[in-house]
Amino acid sequence: MLDFRRLMLICEFARRGSIAGAAASLGYSPSAVSQQLAALEREAGTALIDRTARSAELTDAGRRLVEHAERILSMVEAAESDLSAHAATPSGRVLITAFPTAAVAFAPALARSLRRHAALTLRMRQARSGRGMREVESGEVDIALVDDWYGRARERSPDQLRAFPLLRDPLVLVVPRKHPMADPDRPVVLAELRDEPWMATPDGEPSRLAVDRLLADVGGALPVPWEFEGLGTILGLVAKGIGIAAVPALALASGVRGIVVREFPGDPPGREVLAIARASSVNRPSVSVTLRAMHVAARVLAADLEPLRLAAR
Repeated sequence: MLDFRRLMLICEFARRGSIAGAAASLGYSPSAVSQQLAALEREAGTALIDRTARSAELTDAGRRLVEHAERILSMVEAAESDLSAHAATPSGRVLITAFPTAAVAFAPALARSLRRHAALTLRMRQARSGRGMREVESGEVDIALVDDWYGRARERSPDQLRAFPLLRDPLVLVVPRKHPMADPDRPVVLAELRDEPWMATPDGEPSRLAVDRLLADVGGALPVPWEFEGLGTILGLVAKGIGIAAVPALALASGVRGIVVREFPGDPPGREVLAIARASSVNRPSVSVTLRAMHVAARVLAADLEPLRLAAR
């Protein structure tokens, strides 16, 4: 009989692409992973891993087994979720990963809502954009808050995942208090901001691609922003009068002072914020109540995302 834990291990090997990657993800030594995969091969009666001196990859039989194993693991989780759905109260630990601005914005509302459930504990960690969906799929976390700038997240979502839209987060203009564009009666005209000292996240970041799309409309030569890691750093520099920036409105939920926020005209670029969970786990009480709390938090945040209401006083 095939060992259930070894099936989990070969699925992790398939996701990570190497024995070292699977070992690092699961907290094992590479030699332990190699030994367990060898034991699984003996159970299966066929070679599952093609090993060389420099690499290891799945054989055809290994790939077929991974397909079966993923269905088996999903069915086991669905069974556990179905059984626990009849529990009187949510219990256990919920693991959430979120991109940084979502972690800051959603954490207070989630903590207030979920602490009413004494048997439930919450662990939220931050992850770089693009990793959340993979971590949910691999079972590392229960729910991921992900940002989708181009409407592709749900298209790329595997069948075993569910995507729950929470809110739309548009780019807004942030300027120092004494900047001419701080006057709310003055219209925001991108062409007038062509020669301003713009600041943005590094090239290649999803928010930077959206900013570049926005600045392409200023006319003339495209402004070249100074680059800084982290939207919080950029907002702090704007508050000190160093320059101006276009940032997702959700970044303002941290309450930075010394800035004025203006809306861009028309329909500026923005992102959709989604909650991603495994379809096999959404009925588990701990996951279900957390998803409901996320929707409530999103409604509150969406109301507060009007830039002038979020502007620092």
